[in-house]
Order: sequence, then structure tokens, then C-alpha cells
Amino acid sequence: MLKLYIGNKNYSSWSMRPWVLLKQAGIPFEEVMVKFDSFGADSEFKRVIGEVNPGGRVPVLADDGLAVWDTLAIAEYLAEKFPDKALWPKDRKARARARSVCAEMHSGFAALRNHCPMNIEASLAQAGAIVWRDQPAVRADVQRIVAMWTELLEQHKGPMLFGEFGIADAYFAPVCMRIRNYSLPVPGHVTDYIRRVCALPGVKAWMDDALAERDFVAMDEPYRTTR
Repeated sequence: MLKLYIGNKNYSSWSMRPWVLLKQAGIPFEEVMVKFDSFGADSEFKRVIGEVNPGGRVPVLADDGLAVWDTLAIAEYLAEKFPDKALWPKDRKARARARSVCAEMHSGFAALRNHCPMNIEASLAQAGAIVWRDQPAVRADVQRIVAMWTELLEQHKGPMLFGEFGIADAYFAPVCMRIRNYSLPVPGHVTDYIRRVCALPGVKAWMDDALAERDFVAMDEPYRTTR
């Protein structure tokens, strides 16, 4: 069975992507939770993850002695291993666009990541309002996301970005968490898409687990000193 190494579900946006993809696609896997303590070289987290990924980061997918890390690499591996699941769009042009938007998410949107770290358990509307007021780069990131999602939803007629659920939706699920929890202002049709994503069984299962964790990791909580 596939084995997926992940970090805390409340905080780990990168872990969320392949976990949701596997769960929503109905691909069996074993979850290995490695909780964040610190990212120091001598931390328990680095020790455990370093045994499967020399880079010392989650997520890591293990399959019959092979370790695959980086979310894009994991997504591509799963798409090749399970072609019947149609994780990428079947149409060649749509598939190229899906890869493009996932790559853009992978390498971009630094301001949104830095100023609005994922925190599923928290309601951070007040912090979001300050970020929105003071951080033009965050506003630019959200504007780009809104434009991207609007185009894709209109072109592919929803309910997901490319019609049916796929890698792109799993990839942007953590962005949905950020927009929702920080109450960042977006148009109604984008809010509706976020609601549909949150209602997906795979996403809902991740969120439920995140809410049940009750861990407080200070380095992931820049807007709170205690829970």
C-alpha cells in the first residue's frame, strides 16, 4: 500500500494537497503523521522525515521502496500509476493548462503564503482585514487567483476548475482554506467554488482531522500567542 508522510493537518498546506488527492480519488494509502516540533537540524521532525526524504520536508509518498517528494512530483506519479482515475484532464490542452496553474501555485503567490499561513482551526478575519489593508502584494495574489478560477470555471462549466475534481482542485484546496479563514474579499462565484471544495469528502475529512488535532505550534501561529 502507498504510504504518505505528512505534517500537522491544521498547518501543513503542502501535505494537504496529495492527501486530499488520494482520498478524494479513492486511492488507498497509509497515513504517517510526523508532527511539527521545529525545523532545526536536530528536531524530531527532521530526524524522522530525513530517513525518507533527504530534503527533510513533507509530504513524501513511499511506494514499494521508492520515495517521491515534492507535491508536483507526487501528483505526476499518481497520475501515471492510476491512469483510470483521470487526475489530470483528458483533453491535451486542458491538461497543459492544469499543469500550468499548478506550477504557478507551486512557485508563486509568496505574499499570500507568507502573510496568511494556513490555519484551518482559526478564525482570522481581523488579521485578514489588516493584511488586506497593508499588503498590496496579497491583494495582487488574490486578484490573480480570482481571475484564474473565474476563467477556468466559466470555460469548463464547473463545479470544479476543470469540470470534475482533479489535481488542480487538490492543489488549490489550501488556498480555499486561506481565503475562507482570513475572510479575504472575493466575488460570490469564487466563494461558491470554495464552498464546493470544502464540501468534497476528501477535503472535509482533512478539515475534520485538522480540527481534532488541538496542537498549538507557535511558529505557525503568527497572529496568536496561545490557543
